[in-house]
Amino acid sequence: MTLSLTLACLWAAAANVLAMLPSRDAHWSRAYGLIGLGIPLLGYVTYENGPWIGLLVLLAAMSMLRWPLIYLMRWLRGLGRAQ
Repeated sequence: MTLSLTLACLWAAAANVLAMLPSRDAHWSRAYGLIGLGIPLLGYVTYENGPWIGLLVLLAAMSMLRWPLIYLMRWLRGLGRAQ
């Protein structure tokens, strides 16, 4: 296993542990941190292992961070209606 995939697995494990801990802000601050770390990590995985593995890691990250993704989609749809 390459270093990038090992780091991606550690990121996924950290995301799951952080989701189990109680939070006052519904985990949003943790989600921002995970997104901030995950985007460069996704680029590193894609660079080192190719686009198909990068796509699989992206789909895995999207399944873990689904609520920020849902709110982003709602926000983008709202921008389309405003014009």
